[in-house]
Amino acid sequence: MKIGQVASEAGVSIDTVRFYERRGVLPRAARTATGYRVFAQDAVRRIKVVRKLQELGLTLDEIGGVMAASQDNGATCESQRWRLRASLDRIDTRIADLIRLQGEVRGALAACESGSCGLLAG
Repeated sequence: MKIGQVASEAGVSIDTVRFYERRGVLPRAARTATGYRVFAQDAVRRIKVVRKLQELGLTLDEIGGVMAASQDNGATCESQRWRLRASLDRIDTRIADLIRLQGEVRGALAACESGSCGLLAG
């Protein structure tokens, strides 16, 4: 499959396919004599798996590890569970940061509404 077809079927841009290939989450495509990339049929499925794992908050490095373990037939739910825990920890941290920020914005808004806006007071 050529890169445009892979991108179209996977629902991503051509640049995303190239990026995934550079980052190693998608195997390097073979090249034709004229230099065109030719991807294996499995490329679309792999890209969809990568996108799903990204939606779950895994980093591309973690996803690369999942893909490598999967290729080596060493991946099991038990052996990969830590990746989801790490993602959940990051999400929990972001939520806590957003809740703290929400409180600060509410305080600033209340101050503005009471006439002592601190937005311009460095």
